[in-house]
Amino acid sequence: MIYKIRIILDAKDDVFRDIEIEGNKTLEDFHNAVTQAFGFLGSEMASFYTCDEEWNQDEEIALFDMSESGSDVKLMNEVFLEDILTEKTPKLIYVYDFLSMWTFFVELADIVEKEDGLAYPNILFSFGEIPDSPPEKNFEAEGPKDDEFDDEFDEDLGSYEDLDFDENWN
Repeated sequence: MIYKIRIILDAKDDVFRDIEIEGNKTLEDFHNAVTQAFGFLGSEMASFYTCDEEWNQDEEIALFDMSESGSDVKLMNEVFLEDILTEKTPKLIYVYDFLSMWTFFVELADIVEKEDGLAYPNILFSFGEIPDSPPEKNFEAEGPKDDEFDDEFDEDLGSYEDLDFDENWN
């Protein structure tokens, strides 16, 4: 079967690629198709992450096992597209180059019969240009807003000027 997949760059401007790829290919094959479709060299570390309907990240599937002494990390060359991307679980997150954090939303659009005479993977549609540098990520936890947290503790602690530098110093 052929998987039609949309890969969207997590950026302010719309940048995405629609790719057709055989479902019996590994995630490493898909990783190679994605990097080529977006013009990356493919030489950087990357991972796919399973996720729920709201894109909440779950299990990592890495290009290489970078952990210490044999962990249980799943590897892209051991996982097949058809086993991880299904109609029930149609979404993945893809991160390329952990220093730059190029982040993509991957979504299964359709599963169709293979067409004779077509070579796969195949780029169906390409929209937008990838920016020169990755979009900045704002890693913030949800929590108190507008310095609510700071105000709560400022009342209890008083002013820092009241503390002697040597106080509580070991």
